[in-house]
Amino acid sequence: MARHLITSALPYINGIKHLGNMVGSMLPADVYSRYLRQRGHDVLYICGTDEHGTPAELAAQEAGLPVAEFCAQAHDQQKAVYDGFRLSFDYFGRSSSPQNREITQEIARELHANGFIEERAIRQVYSITDGRFLPDRYIVGTCPHCGYDKARGDQCENCTRVLDPTDLLEPRSAISGSSDLEVRETKHLFLLQSKLTEQVEAWVGEHGDQWPVLASSIARKWLTEGLQDRAITRDLEWGVPVPADVWPELAAEGKVFYVWFDAPIEYIGATKEWADAAPAGELRDWKSWWYEADETVRYTEFMAKDNVPFHTVMFPATILGSRRPWKKVDYVKAFNWLTYYGGKFSTSQKRGIFTDVALELLPADYWRYFLMAHAPESDDSSFTWDLFASVVNKDLADTLGNFVNRVLSFSRKRFGDDVPAGHAAGEAEERLGAQIAELLAEYEAQLDALNFRKAAQSLRTLWSAGNSYLDEKAPWKQVKTDPEAAALTLRTAMNLIHLYAVVSEPFIPTAAGAMRDAFALAEDAPARTRRWVSADEARALDAVPAGTAFTVPPVLFAKITDEDLAAWTARFGGGE
Repeated sequence: MARHLITSALPYINGIKHLGNMVGSMLPADVYSRYLRQRGHDVLYICGTDEHGTPAELAAQEAGLPVAEFCAQAHDQQKAVYDGFRLSFDYFGRSSSPQNREITQEIARELHANGFIEERAIRQVYSITDGRFLPDRYIVGTCPHCGYDKARGDQCENCTRVLDPTDLLEPRSAISGSSDLEVRETKHLFLLQSKLTEQVEAWVGEHGDQWPVLASSIARKWLTEGLQDRAITRDLEWGVPVPADVWPELAAEGKVFYVWFDAPIEYIGATKEWADAAPAGELRDWKSWWYEADETVRYTEFMAKDNVPFHTVMFPATILGSRRPWKKVDYVKAFNWLTYYGGKFSTSQKRGIFTDVALELLPADYWRYFLMAHAPESDDSSFTWDLFASVVNKDLADTLGNFVNRVLSFSRKRFGDDVPAGHAAGEAEERLGAQIAELLAEYEAQLDALNFRKAAQSLRTLWSAGNSYLDEKAPWKQVKTDPEAAALTLRTAMNLIHLYAVVSEPFIPTAAGAMRDAFALAEDAPARTRRWVSADEARALDAVPAGTAFTVPPVLFAKITDEDLAAWTARFGGGE
């Protein structure tokens, strides 16, 4: 089986992320990782907190904590939420780790040795009030392109255009709010992306046609506009230091690498963190995933569209310029935005539903399924409470949850606590098995293609097939005239429940576990440890044999009531 390296965009350290962040990177990466593991592939899913740059310093300042202490606490808080969402990272690292520092500095040395880093004197904004040079994100103002009045000095959150601080209209310090700014000369390191343009173009040309249109079009747009040399250092207290053996003057001035330079390298750094964290007696070879791995590893990266330029153009330029055989991404799965009633989710403006609050309202499976069923793949998608309730009630509570409950409850009432035997499978069961095998193949095809909305539709159709079979056979009627026929229907339906448990696990792992645990399969039963379902097994529908003890699990999915909707809309706002 193939080796699959999977990464998702690194969440910023400055606060708990909203549902838009979750659906745009980490959750689809988790669904795909789980699916590949179940299919028997060797998977390494790596992520971590992005801890350097202005957001970390400003958030620490607001919290009244040293930045290192703030980042350590925030990392643990974010990880707890992701555990609550059942994200199956193999390792969730930190860009402030010693491993990332070491690798970032080494790549910078290589770029310098190859002639792709240059020291330049530049004119930079200096705050008289604050007594310091202001990094890009320490400057806010009005975007010259869209007029957004809270644009940052590096990028406009509203229109996503990359900016320089001097582009802003009416600029002011993000620290003090002072507009008493002046431009002074200072020195910084620049990555000479212009000298790497042809190499990046060739690499995107070789791989970009395999990516979704969203990812490839953004990358090519940047290349068409031309790659510019960009500063890769900043005047910050918190970051990867410029190595003194190469740039002693800048190191003495306290220059650190800019976050956009070191953050993507953290994918490699976190993999080394994973290796270094191996328990005694276990050897983890991190380099085999990243170094000279083009022919042995399939690398898939998940991110929202605003991160695409950094990962399809700027980071590849860094890697290509290092002249080392670091693994480059094979497939970029890019997402549009999930909006909240048509407006942007916003961490800075506290608009929308944040992941920690979501888990306070409902268990993770509710959110996981809804977000994937409405993933913003081809276009932006909108979250509304009415839509959320409709999907949960129809798909999860009625189609799946009600099927599981009525099959197991009715069988217990009529036949006791063991799976009934009944007649041998007949024509209806043969038709059902063929249908399930066909639907399962479609579900697999959509997951293989990373089409998550279509995969969720296929999964829903699989669940619906069980309900149609049950309605057709009507065991509640059969039991009155032919109990053995009713027993066959219920045994077949129980095998569908077990199949659903296996194949639904990437989307709803907690409910899938409850469905599996409903059956007390023998220790040596193949179905007990089954990771996936083959086409032949789907057609047979006999993994759970007659005589197997079972229990009726608690309600898998409770319906969302009108009272719930009213309370949540009042609390979080709606379409006003």
